[in-house]
Amino acid sequence: MVKLKIIFSLMVLFAVSGCLLNQKKMTNLEIVKSTYEGKTSEENGKNLAKYVADDISWTEAQGFPYAGTYIGLAEVTKHVFSRLGSEWIDYKFTPEDYVASEDKIVAYGTYTGTFKITGKPFKARVAHVWKLKDGKIISFEQFVDSKPVNDVMK
Repeated sequence: MVKLKIIFSLMVLFAVSGCLLNQKKMTNLEIVKSTYEGKTSEENGKNLAKYVADDISWTEAQGFPYAGTYIGLAEVTKHVFSRLGSEWIDYKFTPEDYVASEDKIVAYGTYTGTFKITGKPFKARVAHVWKLKDGKIISFEQFVDSKPVNDVMK
């Protein structure tokens, strides 16, 4: 009976180990895509929080309304995401394509949204440069045509 329990325990251990070994680690490109291509913006946010390094360096372009470099997800949320959520209607980035190297991903596409105060919509071209290390996002930098964004805020 004891031998049977040991054999059964070993079989379970090998089965679990095999399942764990078969789990595919996400590529850097898949990680970045997961922050844009979820079913909802909440899902995208959860994926960002899951993969962001504690000390991420997040840079919004000079001339953009939220320009600056913020360290850590709490600062990014406070200075960027909270403002985007409260000041805009349906503000979003629609990726057109990605360019990937080992530790760097560029996502480019279009921002759209409507500024709540003026009711004016905009469309602007944008590129995001992401850097990753060991499956964690360590930096983000935005390159954007800020003029269309600033124009609708007046």
